[in-house]
Amino acid sequence: MPHSTRKPSEKPITKAERARQYLSEGGVTREDSDDELGLEDYPWEWIYSSEPGSESDIIGARMGDFQCMIGDCVLLKAEGNGEAWIGLICHFEEEEEDDEKMANFMWFSTEREIRSKQKKRTDALANEVYITPSWDNNPLTSINGRATVVSRKTFEKRYPNGKVPRSSKDYGKIFICRRGCNTRTATYTDEFVWDDVYQSANDILPLIERIQSQTKATRKRKREDEDEVAGWDPTKAEAPDEPKTPSKKRKHSFASTPTSKKPTPSRFTTPTHKRIVVKKPLTFTPLSTRTLSRDYTTSPFALARTTLHVSSVPLTLPCRTTEFSTVYTHLEAAITSGTGTCIYISGVPGTGKTATVREVVSQLNASVLAEELDDFIFVEINGMKVTEPQQSYSLLWEALRGERVSPSHALRLLEREFDHPSPRRVPCVVLMDELDQLVTKNQSVMYNFFNWPGLRHSRLIVLAVANTMDLPERTLSNKISSRLGLTRILFPGYTHEQLQEIIRSRLEHVPDNIVDSDAIQFASRKVAAVSGDARRALDICRRAVEMAESEALAADNPLLATPSKSARKKEKKSLENEEASKQKPKTGKVTIATIKQAINEATSSPLQQYFKALPLAAKLFLAALLARTRRSGVNECILSDIVEEAKRLGVMSADNAHVNDFLLTDGVSSNSGKALAAPRVKAMGFAAAELAEAGVIGLEGARRGERVGKIRLGVGDEEVKLALRDDVEVRGLGFG
Repeated sequence: MPHSTRKPSEKPITKAERARQYLSEGGVTREDSDDELGLEDYPWEWIYSSEPGSESDIIGARMGDFQCMIGDCVLLKAEGNGEAWIGLICHFEEEEEDDEKMANFMWFSTEREIRSKQKKRTDALANEVYITPSWDNNPLTSINGRATVVSRKTFEKRYPNGKVPRSSKDYGKIFICRRGCNTRTATYTDEFVWDDVYQSANDILPLIERIQSQTKATRKRKREDEDEVAGWDPTKAEAPDEPKTPSKKRKHSFASTPTSKKPTPSRFTTPTHKRIVVKKPLTFTPLSTRTLSRDYTTSPFALARTTLHVSSVPLTLPCRTTEFSTVYTHLEAAITSGTGTCIYISGVPGTGKTATVREVVSQLNASVLAEELDDFIFVEINGMKVTEPQQSYSLLWEALRGERVSPSHALRLLEREFDHPSPRRVPCVVLMDELDQLVTKNQSVMYNFFNWPGLRHSRLIVLAVANTMDLPERTLSNKISSRLGLTRILFPGYTHEQLQEIIRSRLEHVPDNIVDSDAIQFASRKVAAVSGDARRALDICRRAVEMAESEALAADNPLLATPSKSARKKEKKSLENEEASKQKPKTGKVTIATIKQAINEATSSPLQQYFKALPLAAKLFLAALLARTRRSGVNECILSDIVEEAKRLGVMSADNAHVNDFLLTDGVSSNSGKALAAPRVKAMGFAAAELAEAGVIGLEGARRGERVGKIRLGVGDEEVKLALRDDVEVRGLGFG
């Protein structure tokens, strides 16, 4: 589709917009060269060397009457309408997998492809191109015609007025080259005469050496004497091959990134905000930062609540150095090599998967600013935030081109984009969070996102993040799971030592030591024993700080305490607070008791608190309903059956004194006045009515008779069991 141009009156485009336009802009204006290739679609054939002993050497290729040799300059089809790329053929080859005939091209670029406006030259001619130190393999079917590259003197000799007539065969095919240029770093070579530096295929290697030696490489290679600047002290390191978080006292002027030669660099460090001078905002979903005013942070409790919030960005990522190093190494290698790949990241919730990936992307973004890494586009697709999985196509296309289209249209555009060769395509990193929410019935979304990185020209890097390690094998088909490859990174749950370190690192700058170390250890052990979720540990500690703050405010000003229902209770509570204040030297401190109270609130829902406060008859009614449902296998029961089941439970739980003393009584016959053999259950009708009004059960047909009404449980049976399994009153009734 045609690329859009920006008028001079509009505001300047940003770097992100320029990166997107870089995908489609930069080609030269060129119509289809049917006059050279012809209208017939003949197959390509190799041209071999005629010298003795070199029959296997490929020196050229032909399609019908059109032929091209090593060292020729040709035009290649570009994605834009009426555009073409200019490439110098370095050698030919044939892929063994699909027997496709390929050629390696050394690319020319126009002045529009040079991004840095500060370093960009302003003396470019109308049809001038630059030879660049970049290469790419493309199929021979993408060749669109032959190009002619000459010196300025030769061009002016042919066309003194500087314009090529439309009637000429050279229109759109002849170009001037007088310099080489690295388009990413905007560094130029000295001016040369093209006819002198390049005449035939024998001059390819000297030309490459000239361009590489006089232009600045895209990536800066680290020197050994930069170890001290990067925050690594070999004399103090206990394990030289182990990643280490730098000390906060050190000052760093730039972000240290590992080289791709070392899979696990020895000086690799977990990033801190002090190491990054400027963070360029990412294309999509930038890392959030929290700015706090001085008045708001004057209270230690407010500062503790803020730092313990799960959305606050910490200065470091403790206990995730190894995982950070692994993700960084794989992602940096993929961006540097310009190849597509899939990386599957799994782990239980709250283990820092998304935070680590975002910080890795932020570090790589800082390397782009320092001209240490090739530019890339980043887009985050969260399965919990999209209305339907197919919307992921629209988000990805908007990140690439800045255009909003429908999902079906975006799918067609993406398939054409990734299947079409483009020497200037910028790598795109896609973070697919909450992957299990993007699984569809036919699994088409997963298949496309995992299949596109395998295409030769896509340069798409997919970071798939999920909570389950075996999601590809358990949910996805073999056709899709095989495309994930072998790059899988597991984030294990935090241990209690790691949770303590995370909480202490956040409370390091909070004054007055309002949280006891024993309380931190207790909370860490409780969470680590269940899930190892750092977010849950932070929420519990944050709630404990809120309780301690309320306690401190109530002690300083009793009027701020929660009012009681009666004056007598209020007076009694004030007396208890005074006695407690005399015994405690200081209030408003988070202790183990505060953590226990916060854990009880976090583990019990309002529905469970309602179940615990029910009278004994209602609890027995629920026990009988669950037992009857489990016995019959039908969710709907009759009230008389539930009463009979309650009698049976009461007789079986003879050791439970509460049921025997208050609910089970000997029934008396109205005719004879004698005691019946079976006991009756008190208050079952009132219990059914109360539970029906609360919405816990559904009661139907009660008007025709109390014992023929149909009962259905309106909540999950696990909620009832979880709330009453430790209740002493209903011990032995089947909740355990």
